[in-house]
Amino acid sequence: MKILNIAILLFITLLIVPIFTYYFGTPLTDNSGEALNTIMFIALIAAITSFIVGEITNNNSQVDKLWSLLPILYVWIVANYGGFSPRLTLMTVLVSIWGIRLTYNFSRHGAFTINFWNGKEDYRWPILRAKAEFKPKWKWTVFNLLFICGYQNALILLFTLPMIIALQFNDSPIGVIDYVATGLFLFFIVYETIADQQQWKYQSKKWEIIRREEKLSNDYKKGYLDKGLWAYSRHPNYFAEQAIWVSFYLFSVAASGQWFNWSIAGCLLLIVLFQGSSDFSEEISSSKYPRYKEYQKQVRRFLPLPK
Repeated sequence: MKILNIAILLFITLLIVPIFTYYFGTPLTDNSGEALNTIMFIALIAAITSFIVGEITNNNSQVDKLWSLLPILYVWIVANYGGFSPRLTLMTVLVSIWGIRLTYNFSRHGAFTINFWNGKEDYRWPILRAKAEFKPKWKWTVFNLLFICGYQNALILLFTLPMIIALQFNDSPIGVIDYVATGLFLFFIVYETIADQQQWKYQSKKWEIIRREEKLSNDYKKGYLDKGLWAYSRHPNYFAEQAIWVSFYLFSVAASGQWFNWSIAGCLLLIVLFQGSSDFSEEISSSKYPRYKEYQKQVRRFLPLPK
């Protein structure tokens, strides 16, 4: 029941954190409120569509395909409401760079096809569907509706909401914090790109050897990558992804002058999600690769610091 408990915790925090922080923040202007309502409506449509398509096709990676695309749509819509002011334009360009890179990385894993409802499903969903706690099937259907489609689409919306704060304080000039946020955002995109490329090269070579029916040796025999950035963090790509959206939150700080505002909910909940997601990934890796537990003892999960 561990997976279900994590999902319930995430769903509760999804409801409590944004509501709590919203009512303790500065009320939205009519313009920023209208922008928020627009992107919330799109998020709702995306959640419903993801659920229906996932149920029909039995492919639960529909939200995964939208993960890198919806934020681009959201920021362009919000920037348009703000007349593409300097800060909103900067934020929009950065998110577009992030989304294009992530879409490319996801596409080379076979996620996108001409028939958009197909594509390679994340390897974790079939494993999760087969677990005893999701029998009978209606339990998985509820999980798909509330967590995979509902929660994740809400989260995608939430971590882009610093754009709404920037729109709310649209007249505030660009300053030092904006430059710091931009530098951090770009740094972590490069960091994530390097981590993804290292993993891609390793896995491509490993599966090439397997397809040739040759014996795996050396690093490939272990089954997992522990070189490059992966020698300092077990999930350097996850670490960078979290850091990207924490950096993005800083734009709302720069715009509002408030170190704590309600748009922080998105990056905080993203951190919680990656904790649960990495737990499940590592459970699978530990069962497949005998030496993985040793790797866990030697290297930190996210932060690239000595253990």
